[in-house]
Amino acid sequence: MSGFVLKGHICHSADKDRIEILEDHYLICEDGICRGAFAVLPEAYASLPVQDMSGKLIIPGLSDLHIHASQFGYRGLGMDMELLEWLEHHAFPEERKFADLDYAELAYGQFVRHLRRSETTRACIFTTIHREATELLMEKMEESGLVSYVGKVNMDRHCPEFLQEKDESETRLWLEHTAGKYQNTKPIITPRFIPSCTDGLLYAIGRLSREYDVPVQSHVSENLSEIQWVKELVPDAVNYGDAYAKFDLFGKDGQKCLMSHCVYSDEREMAMMKENGVVIAHSPESNMNVASGVAPINRYLDYGLRVGLATDVAGGSHESMFRAMIHAIQSSKLRWRLLDQSVAPLTFDTAFYLATRGGGVFFGKVGAFEDGFEFDALVLDDANLDHPQQITTHERLERIVYLGDERNIIHKYVRGVGLF
Repeated sequence: MSGFVLKGHICHSADKDRIEILEDHYLICEDGICRGAFAVLPEAYASLPVQDMSGKLIIPGLSDLHIHASQFGYRGLGMDMELLEWLEHHAFPEERKFADLDYAELAYGQFVRHLRRSETTRACIFTTIHREATELLMEKMEESGLVSYVGKVNMDRHCPEFLQEKDESETRLWLEHTAGKYQNTKPIITPRFIPSCTDGLLYAIGRLSREYDVPVQSHVSENLSEIQWVKELVPDAVNYGDAYAKFDLFGKDGQKCLMSHCVYSDEREMAMMKENGVVIAHSPESNMNVASGVAPINRYLDYGLRVGLATDVAGGSHESMFRAMIHAIQSSKLRWRLLDQSVAPLTFDTAFYLATRGGGVFFGKVGAFEDGFEFDALVLDDANLDHPQQITTHERLERIVYLGDERNIIHKYVRGVGLF
């Protein structure tokens, strides 16, 4: 048996509504797997080395379910534009540069360095259509120690010619090169969205998902003008999700599927997502920045849908999952106050759940400190966040999320391996 023990204030989600606080507990990691948290160190683990983090907060690693590595270089730009205009002015010109591997080396190196130092331990990542640059990013992600799905983007219409593929052949070659190659980094089929892919390409990559047994990620029901566009492009689909389903790209029969945004998902789309096991990547800052709207997350949770949280760089301006939690709470309060008081705003505890256990479900048993879960953890030190009053451990955690940054992360573990 190999492993270690962390001693400190353990904070994780008991469920979507409550953070469980276990003060001065021992958290057991055995061969990369969590064996639970205990007030007294069990005799069976007495031989493991104890790392004393007394007074520090220990939380599960955070899963970012939707982030564009190729957009990292222009985060914070164009936030006064709507989605389709923003794509034309910023996304497409930048993505062209990744045909140059020297540029990809520089840009992806910066992205991975920032992500490794952030609160994120697991991520689902979009790249570009460029196979070699995507493989380069996968190598860098594997070296980082983080766990990720990386997707080579597919597009062959309604975008500049320099970003149009002729067919699925490069995607097939990419899968042949990368399937099973890495321990922590896996491929994921990634149509950018319905408008950017012809029916032929969508059918082809749907078949590739099944043939190579890899999951699917894309965008759905993000923007009103986009939704109308999809109705015109796939007129026999009952909704946006059904448009993906027609090409075997919306879960079902064991296919893992992750869909970002879901701002305007109707009852039928919700029912399809629940039946097919689709996981929602809630991207609150991006939805605000590109004027898409605010997704009714508590409605989805109450319906039984699986929901995680995402930064969606560069629609989101920052890779911090703490900031994503803040934006999720703030936007839900505005939606509740200004639009629909039938859907309650998110609490801090629910936002924490989305960032940990909610998003972790896409990776398996991830995002909590229960026996059998993979051991992803952050050790947080809030000594620099001054306050005159006595506050609880729960309040300390809330303050770190709102006031802290990566400097408050003193240790980070992924699958039981310490990254720093």
